[in-house]
Amino acid sequence: MWLRSDNAAGVDPDILDFLRANNEGDAQPYGDDELSKSLDARFSAFFGAPVRVFPVASGTAANALSLSAIAGPFDLIFCHQDAHAFMTECGATEFFTGGARFHPVQGTDGRIDAKAIGPAVRGIDISRGNSYRPGALTVTQLTEAGTAYRLEAIQALGALAKETGLRFHMDGARLPNALAFLGHTPDQMTWRAGVDVLSFGATKNGTLSADAVIFFDPALAAGFKRRIKRAGHDLSKSRFLAAQLLRYIEEDLWLRNARYANARAAELAAILQKVPGAKLLHPVEGNILFTSLPDRAVAALGKAGLRLRSKGRTPEGDEWFRIVPSYRTDPEEVRAFGAALGM
Repeated sequence: MWLRSDNAAGVDPDILDFLRANNEGDAQPYGDDELSKSLDARFSAFFGAPVRVFPVASGTAANALSLSAIAGPFDLIFCHQDAHAFMTECGATEFFTGGARFHPVQGTDGRIDAKAIGPAVRGIDISRGNSYRPGALTVTQLTEAGTAYRLEAIQALGALAKETGLRFHMDGARLPNALAFLGHTPDQMTWRAGVDVLSFGATKNGTLSADAVIFFDPALAAGFKRRIKRAGHDLSKSRFLAAQLLRYIEEDLWLRNARYANARAAELAAILQKVPGAKLLHPVEGNILFTSLPDRAVAALGKAGLRLRSKGRTPEGDEWFRIVPSYRTDPEEVRAFGAALGM
């Protein structure tokens, strides 16, 4: 059993079939093929607004490059203190912006809110020209705690960004899981709420290796092709990135996969709530769970061949773990998980 990360899952068979179907013959390289040329129109229909789409091969590239388009070397990027772009991407954003600095703020269950971040934004004195200035705001949906920002919270952050002149970025590595949980549409959670640019995650939810940067304000995309090229993400055979993304948004494949992964997470959460001494550390609102387990439960899972991703120990001394089922997690694995714990 493998429940450490949805990154471990294979490729969705429908996407593989679409790749094979588009593997016949030759095509223009570097985005001049017909599939790549159709991305803007297809994603504009998907989001219900004109967008510019730039495929990339990783979420780190999507975050760092999209933020580099909206934040300069003297800008502050406001984020949650646990934001992936801030904590787990090796300074990629700082590198590609030429020196922008993250300004982390605290927030319960991985979320920040407009009331908390507003004073931090407004309290920075830029009149003397010798300090960093507010430049951008980024949120992660789902959050690093596995929780989902409610639509009203994103709208409030979008309003704050507009009021204070911040550009608003969303790291949507698991946006489909949040939408599946909340029941909102992609447009409601992004541009209609004030988001300017989205890191559109797909790799965790079924593609081979295809994410994208999506600009809801096409003017922000000026010169972005050169950023993609300099970063090494202007792939010669980019039609295969385009093929994955196009199939991903067809027939609600993205939503089907997210719903499935969320359902497995809910089943795992129900099991853990019955385990004596176990504790869910955050609400389960997608496909990510954080749980503490007593040592006897950890030993039982190990004996059953399940190795979880340990994150340390709680103040009470219990080991705690991050569990992330995927769109391919077999229900039998969930049942085996419960059986190992005596449930």
